Amino acid sequence: MLTFTDRAREMVLNFMDQSGEDLRSLRINVSGGSPVAPSFELTLVEDSDRTEEDLHVDAGGFTVVVDQGSAERLEGATVDFVNRVNGSGFEIIPAGPTTTGAPSSSVPKGDLADKVQLILDEQVNPSIASHGGQINLVDVQGTEVFMEMTGGCQGCAMSRMTLRQGVERMIRQHVPEVTEIHDVTDHAAGENPYFAD
Repeated sequence: MLTFTDRAREMVLNFMDQSGEDLRSLRINVSGGSPVAPSFELTLVEDSDRTEEDLHVDAGGFTVVVDQGSAERLEGATVDFVNRVNGSGFEIIPAGPTTTGAPSSSVPKGDLADKVQLILDEQVNPSIASHGGQINLVDVQGTEVFMEMTGGCQGCAMSRMTLRQGVERMIRQHVPEVTEIHDVTDHAAGENPYFAD
């Protein structure tokens, strides 16, 4: 159901040891977010905090406790512990292929999605194609948009600036009903960034 990287497992066990309490279970709750960027919460809990409705998964040294609603979204996911410039913490990587080359049936539908896709197709992607990059619309939730950068944009040192100063500005100008734009790219997996760090 759920896989932990060695680093994530080590960090969970360290936190359990440091707690000074008998906390041998880790509750994971998924609450909202996008299918490619779930919002989640990890909490150390006592065995007595488990319920009969929860699913219990042995993660090697501790038990993962998941409610039924979260279990579906965590199926096949990987839990990692990452260190980044702006901080470190746990990250859940959903199962399944990335949206690169995804079939058109998985493309977000609706008026807002159509407007954003038009801007990407006509203005954004033609301008970043010279860098070998592309930006895909992967999800729309209400007025929030989730995008993934691929090709030369994935892992590019200038990707944040490209998204915030170029793409976001363009989309907000032409589609003002968009309230939030999220980058759900796994930049660490970029194999051919246009500008390397």
